[in-house]
Amino acid sequence: MKKLLFSLFLSIVSLVAFAQSPIDGNWKGSRETQNGTFEVNYTFKVEGNKLTGTWKTQFGESPIQEGTVDGKKISYSITFNDRKMSYTGELVSDKEIVVKSERGEMKLAKQ
Repeated sequence: MKKLLFSLFLSIVSLVAFAQSPIDGNWKGSRETQNGTFEVNYTFKVEGNKLTGTWKTQFGESPIQEGTVDGKKISYSITFNDRKMSYTGELVSDKEIVVKSERGEMKLAKQ
């Protein structure tokens, strides 16, 4: 009986350890600018409290740098055209993240 309970316990712990973060995946957002609509696509990957991935726009692509996760909150930076931009964000639901930067706020929808 003890072996069965121990095996069940290990199975549950393994499932929890390998569970994906709701932040993982592809996200898309847009906002209006003076030059028209700016669309952005993110691919996020969470490993522990580290956030990695890519940022893609019609102008190019850049890796996510200095990414961290603290519960539902994220922060990261992107360097594009020799300019570093810092972002913070929060997972609002399993299908929405709100990110903020010096350029304003943008809602991201899970794809």
